[in-house]
Amino acid sequence: MTDPCYPVKPRPGDQVAVLSPSSGLPGLFPLPYELGLRRLLEDFGLKPVEYPTTRTMGATPEDRAADIHAAFADPDIKAVITSIGGDDQITVLPHLDRDLIRANPKPFLGYSDNTNLLLFLRNLGIVGYHGGSVMVGFGRPGAMHPSTVDSLRAALFTSGEYELTAADTCGDVNSPWEDPHTFESEPFMEPADGWSWHNADRVVEGISWGGNLEIISWLLMADRVVQPADSYAGNVLFLETSEEMPPAEEVYRVLRSMGERGLLQQFPALLMGRAKSWSFENPLDAEGKAHYRLQQREAVLRALRQYAPDTMVVFDVELGHTDPQVVIPVGGRIRVEGPARRIVVTY
Repeated sequence: MTDPCYPVKPRPGDQVAVLSPSSGLPGLFPLPYELGLRRLLEDFGLKPVEYPTTRTMGATPEDRAADIHAAFADPDIKAVITSIGGDDQITVLPHLDRDLIRANPKPFLGYSDNTNLLLFLRNLGIVGYHGGSVMVGFGRPGAMHPSTVDSLRAALFTSGEYELTAADTCGDVNSPWEDPHTFESEPFMEPADGWSWHNADRVVEGISWGGNLEIISWLLMADRVVQPADSYAGNVLFLETSEEMPPAEEVYRVLRSMGERGLLQQFPALLMGRAKSWSFENPLDAEGKAHYRLQQREAVLRALRQYAPDTMVVFDVELGHTDPQVVIPVGGRIRVEGPARRIVVTY
């Protein structure tokens, strides 16, 4: 792709759109949502503006697309921040006006199912930001994590390089959003082992591509990854998995299919997010969580050995469905310094 277009950043006092391009969960769980709105206003100085489908469960793809268009077209809106993810944003993409959005680039923040929109923007040459949803990052119980705050401030308000740092503690155990007591204290955290490096003998710098692995697999099945595989040559890949906790074998199969497509081997570096290893449906204990993460790591390495044996990999990066969470530019520049064990993104 050509040089990325970094949209102009908002400033404290500006209005920002809060949208639900996927699920209207703010309507079901107002506590984390309204907490996130307050922090946007009081801690970040940004004035959130809701749109008609933001709190609406089951809104049509057409109506959600209309909210996206309205937010990007409004000159008073300086950024677009998603409330949460979901599982059907892929149905919104056909209703989007590429010319309207291309003519009105703005910072767009979201992750999980918002991988759809982030890669849509990337295809338009617009840098988006993987991370930062109102209900999760901003609406974290007790207090926002300092690392998340620092990364979000940098992504929202500044331009230039930002060095990621490995967290000392991490968490992925949640408490019920419908219970007010959940928000009286911060989530349970446990010691983090830091990043794990593979083939870390070089420096790779390139434009980023990636997001949530499950969503990427759906985009590939729907043939929505429109650029030829070799157009990603030299790019930096980043991936993460969700609270649905796909089995290691499924992770391998998705990566294998990317390899068969000629896609996986285009990326000389991969940042792999710390795997979400707990959910209400699958509440693993400490040993089970460690085993799940190890199995996923082995699945990734197995696919790379077959299709991209020289790719440098950094595992357990704080991106995606993990706490703390850092923001990753999508279509922006990332430098992975193997010998120095450094990751530097450009916001």
